[in-house]
Amino acid sequence: MSKESQVQERGVSLSETARSGGSGNGVAVSGRVPSAGVPAKPQRRQYSAEFKARVVEEADACTQAGEIAALLRREGLYSSHLVHWRREYRNGAAAGLAKRRGPQAKDAVVLEKEELERKVARLEHRLRQAEKIIEVQKKLSELLGIPMTESHDR
Repeated sequence: MSKESQVQERGVSLSETARSGGSGNGVAVSGRVPSAGVPAKPQRRQYSAEFKARVVEEADACTQAGEIAALLRREGLYSSHLVHWRREYRNGAAAGLAKRRGPQAKDAVVLEKEELERKVARLEHRLRQAEKIIEVQKKLSELLGIPMTESHDR
């Protein structure tokens, strides 16, 4: 039995807005309501090297069961953060913790070298095209019987 028929059996009719799923205030409501506290695109949390070192040192100072879990809950971290940070801390102390994610900036010399390599590749491609065009012109002149004048500057 539908909701409308159950209500009508009791002698009460549903209003038009209740049947259509509207809000009753005359304003159209979309099916998807954005949450006030949740951003549209989440941002990756970033932690400073000092924060990471402090958390690692506090975790190493924990002696009783459950202290590390309490530390992680208090700071809003996952255990994987602590494992990764401990490894970095032991390998390179503060330098390892300050390492940034993503592609590293390239040196100016490396950038110039890559640009020159791309330019050389582009010019070699144009040279191959020009050589093919000259070859086709030679074959066409042979077929048509037009004598080609030899250029001695090569």
